Amino acid sequence: MTSTTIEKESSLLKQPKAVWAVFFASIIAFMGLGLVDPILPAISNQLEATESQTALLFTSYNAVMAVAMLVTGTITSRIGMKNTLLSGIVIIALFSALGGLSNGIWELVGLRGGWGLGNALFVATALTAIVTLSKSGNAKAIILYEAAIGLGISVGPLIGGELGAISWRGPFLGVATLMVIAFIGLSILMPKSEKVTTETKKTSILDPFRALKHRSLLVFGIAAALYNFGFFTLLAYAPFVLGLDERGLGYVFLGWGILLAVTSVFMAPKLQHRFGTVKSMCAMLTLFALLLLAMGIWTSIQWVVIAAVIIAGALLGNNNTLITTAVMNASPVERSTASAAYSFLRFIGGAIAPYLAGKLAEVFNSSMPFVVAAVFVFLSVMFIWYNTKHISHVDEVEVAH
Repeated sequence: MTSTTIEKESSLLKQPKAVWAVFFASIIAFMGLGLVDPILPAISNQLEATESQTALLFTSYNAVMAVAMLVTGTITSRIGMKNTLLSGIVIIALFSALGGLSNGIWELVGLRGGWGLGNALFVATALTAIVTLSKSGNAKAIILYEAAIGLGISVGPLIGGELGAISWRGPFLGVATLMVIAFIGLSILMPKSEKVTTETKKTSILDPFRALKHRSLLVFGIAAALYNFGFFTLLAYAPFVLGLDERGLGYVFLGWGILLAVTSVFMAPKLQHRFGTVKSMCAMLTLFALLLLAMGIWTSIQWVVIAAVIIAGALLGNNNTLITTAVMNASPVERSTASAAYSFLRFIGGAIAPYLAGKLAEVFNSSMPFVVAAVFVFLSVMFIWYNTKHISHVDEVEVAH
């Protein structure tokens, strides 16, 4: 009994080398998101771009990711997980390097779209690969994936702030260098075995849309799209109101990312076990909406906004793990297809929010983006509660695992 308990507790770290290879590459891939944050004001100033134009760096990235997510399953089923992951890494490295060499905001926005394509191939496949290759069950595998996201997002701003203090081009070239390291690591450590390509069935581009016929998956996807209005308003617009230099922004988002990483691994499973996935998710989203509202009310008070950004990391870390676990258990469709369908919807929210935030600030004032984001996050809570009967089974599925 005791040895079984110890084995269960330590099984999260007892993974095949292939899982750790994907884990390491995922950390580097997600550094790309946080790396850009500290340099948004610098890009705006040096390329003479408005806040809404600069926010398009997130919009093009997320829009391309949303559409590309629909074909990731089709590509993976034909060339295998390893080749899909490596292709994604190559595309990210190429477009981030070109971004670092660009000289205009529109050129940079276009190249970020290419970066989004690479990230779509990598991100969707990385989640499927870790869950498929892991020996510790869905829940622990997803925690490992969320930990990689958290580590990448937390370290990214620190590196971005330091490199950005030298030049705004530094973080872009830094990502390209790191992705080369990830490519080498994944090539060596992830074997091309039968297990890696277990999903040999050829999938269609229409499969994710068919998957959305499952009400539970559709509910989580729409809720995530609404919630991402808050997430990406925080990421894309908060740097403009904080009034800090590149290093300062790097440290603020480092704090945000550390809390995101810690809570996604250690706190989310406890919340899920004690209160259930749906209740915990609604609680985190409600608190996040209130936090955004506070940022909207006290936008001009720097310490309030800094504290709110950092605290938001804890709420987002919990929610990311909860909703990802729920999606994996929501419907009987293959994990890669479910992930593609869900990601398509959530990144639509992530594509609209950054540009909308910039425009709201230009037309109204700097508080309006946060207030509107808070409303969208509140709507996600209401939508989840309204559809509780369609998604309550996710906890029963997890208990069965």
